[in-house]
Amino acid sequence: MQLEEKVAAVHRVFENLDQQIAYFQTATTLHCKFGCGKCCFKADLEATVLEFLPFALHLYQQNQAEEWLEKINQSDSTICLILNPTQSGAGLCTEYPHRGLICRLFGYSARTNKYGKKELVTCQIIKSEQSEAYEQAVVNIEDGTEVPVMNQYYMQLHAIDFDLTKNFYPVNEAIRRAIETVLQYYVYRT
Repeated sequence: MQLEEKVAAVHRVFENLDQQIAYFQTATTLHCKFGCGKCCFKADLEATVLEFLPFALHLYQQNQAEEWLEKINQSDSTICLILNPTQSGAGLCTEYPHRGLICRLFGYSARTNKYGKKELVTCQIIKSEQSEAYEQAVVNIEDGTEVPVMNQYYMQLHAIDFDLTKNFYPVNEAIRRAIETVLQYYVYRT
């Protein structure tokens, strides 16, 4: 599969997930607090290379891949470099359409516990500030309301490219490796 085909396949997975999340949010009324982005400040966020391949290709197409690679290589930040805490608006992600799978899943997805039951994965802010809606969402999931399941989406990415999904890295390292993958791909095609 060519790089562009992989990116298109990742986009399809993301579009399907975004639709499922929109359905889940409508069904549960759960939502992120305007301008929050607190989950983005977690220093231990990990991602695969493949989930940031669309962002890396976008950077390459905008002639910004080398600039971003330099930015990442010079930074020692453990916080995602796509994040802009001074940005005004709904969220703090400067590349929201190109965010990774972990960024899309958190807050509105479930993990499967050892008993095969789906458990909602969301933030403390949603749990406390929207406690009634959160508790109802937990009940709804137990009663069969559809919720995106994390491992199912990671398996979909895994099916696109095993090598680019077998390891999880700190988010900036995953972005760096995705950019390097795109640059290496195109160096042999020019």
